[in-house]
Amino acid sequence: MEQDSSRELSYVVVNPHTIYKSRTGGIISRLLTRTTLDLVGGIVLAPSREFVDEFAATIVTDQAPAHREVQEQIRRYVLDHYAPEASGLRQRIMVFLFQGPDAVRRTREAVGTIRGRSIGGGETIRDTYGDLVLNRDGSVRYFEPAVLCAPTVADARRQLEILARHADADGGLSGNVLPTQGRPDHQRTLVILKPDNFRFPSGRPGNVIDLFAKAGLSITALKVHRLCVTEAERFYGPVRPVLLNAFHGPTGQRAKELLQSAIAIPITAETQAKLGDLLGPLAAEEQFQNLIRFMTGRAPRDCPDAEKDEPGSEKCILLVYEGIDAVRRIREVLGPTDPAKAPPGSIRREFGQTIMVNAAHASDSPENAARELDIVKIRENNFKSLIRQAAGL
Repeated sequence: MEQDSSRELSYVVVNPHTIYKSRTGGIISRLLTRTTLDLVGGIVLAPSREFVDEFAATIVTDQAPAHREVQEQIRRYVLDHYAPEASGLRQRIMVFLFQGPDAVRRTREAVGTIRGRSIGGGETIRDTYGDLVLNRDGSVRYFEPAVLCAPTVADARRQLEILARHADADGGLSGNVLPTQGRPDHQRTLVILKPDNFRFPSGRPGNVIDLFAKAGLSITALKVHRLCVTEAERFYGPVRPVLLNAFHGPTGQRAKELLQSAIAIPITAETQAKLGDLLGPLAAEEQFQNLIRFMTGRAPRDCPDAEKDEPGSEKCILLVYEGIDAVRRIREVLGPTDPAKAPPGSIRREFGQTIMVNAAHASDSPENAARELDIVKIRENNFKSLIRQAAGL
């Protein structure tokens, strides 16, 4: 079945060195703003030797000498830098899927090409993040293409099929990718880039990831996800009693002020407490409904039970960060729930608007991280199905 050109699928692979240097956020920003394509999927892969060999074999396709020379460099780069280390420790690559009209061409233009013996001056991703350093005799001293993408639609289809075929075995939430895994102080924590980052095409998701890099941790899993109402209710279930407690006093106080102003009668402290008892739960529940609507596009009360397991209309990016004391370090960079109380330079101070619309979520304990990762099924990913659907399979 022929692919619908208006829903053409392209990919960008972020190389291991680029991930290590925390350049991922800047690259995502460039891709989102310069392609204006829809970011529909993503995955972290820990490439096996089988994947590396199979993928590298597809790279050299151009017969023009200049292009073939660059493709040979990229092929050798993949073989050298994607393969597992002798110790068994695996590298990490990130793969992002973009969809839309002329997706392959637009992605390739944003990434840029490596032509002749130089990389240009800053316009494309490779201009900024790639390196080609030559010796005086013209031989290559150092080569780092930063990212990979397909030069043609045919190449994209062939390479996407390889990525899909290895997604289950090499993706998910991989072990054996960080030397600190297994230490008692090594932690995993979940970060959600919330829907307010995706209201319109912008570099904001990448900018948020850039700030998280200050934590000095490693991203070991990601997926583009649309929470269903069932997931969101389970995820934010512990917030319900917190909201109830938080809204009791303020709701009673606000009701007292409005009643005294409207009907000019004094309200005693005892009556105010009763107003809080009566109206506080209603206000708390309304806030909970609004929170689920913000995260999924639908409030639970407006969603029939038969539709609660369907993906919502709001896009998020789920990220797993790992490393020593990961939970605390991520939350320090994120800042407190209320952006008005967040310190300068924190993510919520820079990008948050309200207590609910505050750019990102991060787990507040290792135990909650495990619970939340289970709810969002971080080991499952629609990456493969997106590729198969785009190919009409």
